[in-house]
Amino acid sequence: MAKTFGDKIEIEWKSFLLRTEPKVSDQAKFVKYTESWLRPAATEPDAKFQVWATDNPGPTSSIPAQVAAKVMDGFAPDSADAFHWRLLEAYFSENRTISDWSVLGDLAAEVGVDRSGFLAMVNEQQKVATRMVIDEHNSAIENGVTAVPTIVLDNALPIPGAQELESYEIWINKLLAKREP
Repeated sequence: MAKTFGDKIEIEWKSFLLRTEPKVSDQAKFVKYTESWLRPAATEPDAKFQVWATDNPGPTSSIPAQVAAKVMDGFAPDSADAFHWRLLEAYFSENRTISDWSVLGDLAAEVGVDRSGFLAMVNEQQKVATRMVIDEHNSAIENGVTAVPTIVLDNALPIPGAQELESYEIWINKLLAKREP
């Protein structure tokens, strides 16, 4: 969307937790769950999804990756967007355990950020960043968000679930047309 609309839109990523409490799940059930990724993969050819096919365990919680993203925003803001996309790729395409702090440190390094400095900042900022993540999640719940992804346009119009890019473009174009004098 950023490529299509440029500075006509502002994209702000918010946290939404799929696993709020640490939990070790049955690997076979988790692999079965990842088969649901094939639906969004079929609707968006640029999205790369891989049914879980490694021995890596599934994430135990959504919180570490969300906290890492918040810390990256402050630690290396110029790398935050690349880190966000790297998290998605690591999870959905490479089947990496993004609740593991070692993996998160590796991902930071892969986008050109000092691994040890990043992990030190995580250690320092973890409580504050965790509070931010939980507050964003709770705000989403209070505003009726129940699906991932959910796109909220103009802080008012939620569009839940994975949609084809053309659907988002239609909605955004309608909103932009209303703004034009």
